[in-house]
Amino acid sequence: MYIDPHIHMTSRTTDDYEAMKKAGIVAIIEPAFWLGQPRTQVGSFQDYFSSLVGWERFRAKQFGIVHYCTIGLNSKEANNVALSEQVMDLLPLYVGKEGVVAIGEIGYDDQTEAEDRFFRAQLELAKEVNLPVMIHTPHRDKKKGTSKSMDVSLEHGLEPHQVVIDHNNEETVKEVLDRGFWAAFTIYPHSKMGSERMVEVVKKYGPERIIVDSSADWGVSDPLSVPKTANLMRERGVPEEHIHLTCYQNALTVYGQSGQFKEEDWLNRSAIDQTELSDGNSVLRGGQTPVVEDKSSNIVKN
Repeated sequence: MYIDPHIHMTSRTTDDYEAMKKAGIVAIIEPAFWLGQPRTQVGSFQDYFSSLVGWERFRAKQFGIVHYCTIGLNSKEANNVALSEQVMDLLPLYVGKEGVVAIGEIGYDDQTEAEDRFFRAQLELAKEVNLPVMIHTPHRDKKKGTSKSMDVSLEHGLEPHQVVIDHNNEETVKEVLDRGFWAAFTIYPHSKMGSERMVEVVKKYGPERIIVDSSADWGVSDPLSVPKTANLMRERGVPEEHIHLTCYQNALTVYGQSGQFKEEDWLNRSAIDQTELSDGNSVLRGGQTPVVEDKSSNIVKN
């Protein structure tokens, strides 16, 4: 079994869900993300957050995967100050919803004053509602931004074990681990971290507090990055225990602090029944045959 603790399924297809389940992914976390173009109204955020705790959670269930999310104002969107202030008023309405396991992904992009202001405000919100934090580290000047993210988290009274630092690379991992934070790695094809490099990181630093994720989104990305990286680890002689920790258990441990992320949810998940509706809506279209799973006999009926 695998967990992908950072994947943007709103932008993925039902084929991806089917492939992920077949590859062994049992649970996912979808962090609040930017649209690809600037949002212009707070209602856009409200509908998006509602979809993360509503429709997308239902859609994943229809393919046998348990969906969770994180709620937050993404750093790339924080520079519109007037809009960000409205979003900050909206966040408390969603952070206590079922399936919300962290505040995130938040942090720095261009490392501006506005980003810093709203990052700090969301760290305070995480403390108030007692949720872990998922931090986005910047793609430019990453080392500086990563160090600052940890400094600010500690300044606001969060403990390192409550904070996941994501989008790490070889330049940042040692400091993150030395300071006691969780180090997550985004496995992208042809950019960021690749599976080959990830294997070497695990071999060098071991599995403690290291997390593998895909961050698959609307760009060129791979929703099977976690199982593919796990398989490469096996081929390269990484112990099975290390694979289990980095591709499953570590994510369960850190996000389990929310009280929402529980192994029993997918070990005892309800059977797939694509005749079910969400607010009258189905994942199927006219003429398509629903999948109905009989878990008592392990039979899937089409």
